[in-house]
Amino acid sequence: MLLVIDVGNTTIVFGVYQNDELVHDFRISTVKTRTSDEYGMLFYNTLSHANISPNDIENVIISSVVPNLMHTIPSMVIKYFNIRPVVVDQSLKFGLNIKYDNPNEVGADRIVNSVGAVNKYGGPCIIVDIGTAMTFCVVDHENNYLGGLILPGIGISAEALFMRTSKLPKIEIVKANKVIATNTINAMQAGLYYGFTSMIDGIIEKIVDEIGITVDDINLISTGGFANLLTTDSKYEFVIDKFLTLHGLKIIYDMNKEDLIGRKI
Repeated sequence: MLLVIDVGNTTIVFGVYQNDELVHDFRISTVKTRTSDEYGMLFYNTLSHANISPNDIENVIISSVVPNLMHTIPSMVIKYFNIRPVVVDQSLKFGLNIKYDNPNEVGADRIVNSVGAVNKYGGPCIIVDIGTAMTFCVVDHENNYLGGLILPGIGISAEALFMRTSKLPKIEIVKANKVIATNTINAMQAGLYYGFTSMIDGIIEKIVDEIGITVDDINLISTGGFANLLTTDSKYEFVIDKFLTLHGLKIIYDMNKEDLIGRKI
């Protein structure tokens, strides 16, 4: 079994692959102050509930965008699984030609999503990850990672409205029924929902125009916690893939496994 771990700003999503099948997936809160032992017990108990023993795990691969946990999670894996984990960085093979000015600046999550999307859906493609931050990644038909955009996610924006204004309340983020709202809470929900859905469609339009193709000639994939909410009713046809990052981690491990044999300590 292969344990794949995606450490995000809000949640840690992890799954277990048996051969090529994702047989279990789990989600826990990201807490930057937790120790490796605290995470160890969380992982141990969660996997045990699914009847998976640490001894069943043969290899582990980790992607993280949280610097505070870049030592904590690998240390947890070493202690509780007796495995030296693979951590996604630029030393690994991705099958992508990264065209960023400085390839080391590309977040691990963006690389993993792009690898997963190209493997599963083919290029060219645009990957929209709608989480704490929202990212757009563009890969062409020759597997060139062209770059993309990073902007605040809908959760951050909702929190900012509450924290940085005197009278606006904390709200639930939901699909709004109409644009012209008649009370404050609905007005905030409409602003967030229609603002972000329109922004996503507008950015897609600008990306395809910039690279000189039509939307019909590119695969659109969305992932992340708010993907269903914000791309289901897009004017463009998105594939919503909530396990895209886990799939990308599995593919990256497979690409590099010949160089990673014997990682049991």
